Amino acid sequence: MPAEMSHLPVSTRRTFLSLVGALGLGGALAACGGDSGGVDTGGGSGGGKPTLKQWYHLYGESGTEQAVQRYAQGYDRATVEVQWTPGDYESKLSSGLLSDSGPDVFEYQLNVDMVRSGQIVPLDDIVGPVRSDYTDTDITATSLDGSIYGVKIVDDTGFLYYRKSLLAAAGVQPPTTMDELINATRALDRGGVKGLFIGNDAGVTPAFGGGALLDLVLWTAGTASLTPDNKVGFTTPEAKDSLSKLRELAQSGSLLLGAPTDWWDPSAFTQELAAMQWCGLWAMPKIKEAFGDDFGIVPWPALSATVGKPATFLGGWTSMVSAKARDVDLAKDFVKWLWIDNAEAQEDFNLSYGFHIPPRKSLASRAQKLQEGVAADALRIFNESAVAPNPMWTPKMKSAFADAATAIVRGGGDIDAELAKAQQAVEAELARLAA
Repeated sequence: MPAEMSHLPVSTRRTFLSLVGALGLGGALAACGGDSGGVDTGGGSGGGKPTLKQWYHLYGESGTEQAVQRYAQGYDRATVEVQWTPGDYESKLSSGLLSDSGPDVFEYQLNVDMVRSGQIVPLDDIVGPVRSDYTDTDITATSLDGSIYGVKIVDDTGFLYYRKSLLAAAGVQPPTTMDELINATRALDRGGVKGLFIGNDAGVTPAFGGGALLDLVLWTAGTASLTPDNKVGFTTPEAKDSLSKLRELAQSGSLLLGAPTDWWDPSAFTQELAAMQWCGLWAMPKIKEAFGDDFGIVPWPALSATVGKPATFLGGWTSMVSAKARDVDLAKDFVKWLWIDNAEAQEDFNLSYGFHIPPRKSLASRAQKLQEGVAADALRIFNESAVAPNPMWTPKMKSAFADAATAIVRGGGDIDAELAKAQQAVEAELARLAA
């Protein structure tokens, strides 16, 4: 977690961390010294049982830590010691995975360097029998080089939230294209309420938590940061048009900038500073508390009626098994027991403390909290429009593209020239990975 977030409430920090994979903020676990915790191979409190170490980042949702401790106690083949990790989880995990005393099982988001450096083991044997019960998006997000390396435990996603009454008063419909969004944002900018909030950086600055829309402007233009064969995908005419539309939106004067918190917090929307806001599923309970039924959601709009389609991101967390686990087979069995077989725990973890989507389709389709009203719309939008992050998209690639997008959208830079610089940096990274 970036140091800039250390002063924020744990719920806000948890929200940011849940997006690491979706926004490309995670990346390789860099080599560094030290270790974090140990692995007990037997005896002790386990009464002769082997011991597994299971690591989580610090969730800010009340009751979550107690819940995962309770789940762990139910596993009878080993004593599972849960490590709840405040502070910079990524650095601590990096250190732990490089030592012989780190976690056996841990949560993170898949990235190429973890796979290529042999830090994690494939989980095809435990996921394969139930593969069809996960969305294709979840499988894509947890797979690389033909193997599945993780089991999704939490699915998060985002929406364009809007006030129904404000849109009705302005005579506009929920936007489905970028032109409609720009026009709606202008029409809703009145009476001291700005039209739209997409972040204090207009969605593009490569600072912590920034770049909320960088993947979306590509997906909704029919492309992606990388093509399916891992070539640069952000230099197409459609991608350039989409960035141009985002620049038009940013220069419209109708965006809220300088809000007390950023896009991942619903305060700007619930305090009626903006009529629309891009935010996450996790914000829905607070928004419903503030407005009752006077709000709706749509995915990020398509580039146009004929190019691209609406989209949203796939975020959340994935359970993985360390290649340095003292007993890899036992660690895999525990992951299967908890995150594949234990349906009650999975639904409890996703919906009893915060507001998320259980990754198993069979659970999400029957979860009572996701069956009615806007929550049901959220599940439908997720199933129809969520796009998986590409594990090949490294932090260096993300930074290069974010720098280009910032120069284009906020600085008025030349689109072709800025994207050419980003392309050069991304291709250098792709060459490194291919070596």
